[in-house]
Amino acid sequence: MENKEQNETSAAAEIAQDAGKRTYPEKTYTFKTELGKQVQNGDIKDIDDILNKHLKILEPQIIDFLIPNLQSDFLYVGQSKGKLGGGKRRIVRNTQKVTAKAKRQHFSAMAVVGDGNGHVGIGKGRGLESVVAKEKALKTAKLNLIKIPRGCGSWECACHGGHSIPIKISGKCGSTTVTLFPAPKGISFCVMDDIKIIMKLSGIKDVWSMVQGQTHTRINVGYATFDALKSLSYYRFFDREKQNLGIKG
Repeated sequence: MENKEQNETSAAAEIAQDAGKRTYPEKTYTFKTELGKQVQNGDIKDIDDILNKHLKILEPQIIDFLIPNLQSDFLYVGQSKGKLGGGKRRIVRNTQKVTAKAKRQHFSAMAVVGDGNGHVGIGKGRGLESVVAKEKALKTAKLNLIKIPRGCGSWECACHGGHSIPIKISGKCGSTTVTLFPAPKGISFCVMDDIKIIMKLSGIKDVWSMVQGQTHTRINVGYATFDALKSLSYYRFFDREKQNLGIKG
């Protein structure tokens, strides 16, 4: 009996060790697109090779394959029922449509994914169930993954590090406008809670923000923040500027 228990313990330890070495959870998945086949064959080993060429990603499994340490979180876009409309905020938004037959409910969720090293994506999902809405949001966020350059554009710091953003940027969605400012080292996040989630997953540690418009619509706040970060890829910096601003990525 003791030998049998020892064998079972050693077998469980080997399985756990193999699971720790595993880099892709779905080994049985077969890529269908040409880009996915190149990733599976080892021709593309870095996500930056895809993002720098602006190639269209149609399979979220590509992101799982190239970024095994990808983290995810959800924005608080919904609100539970409470007295006088003061319910607690939730990650799922519930809407109802009254028809002649019955009430139809739909659920919406907004997910954010990132590796904390300059890669971040955001997406919205909608479905008849909350679980379906979350899964759709995660898949859309992975397909919308972008690469953002980080730096230190604050005149108060000038440390030439990559803890903040290099320049002032702004983004808009609907009536909501989000403006992000470079902050010195140690300031942390002087932003809304929803913007803080996006900053953490993107790898930015210090930033100031100013939000204008209808800020109670958290979906627009998330999209406006993502639009601001996406605008960083439109700028072209000289080598001297990259050195002064400490731009990384």
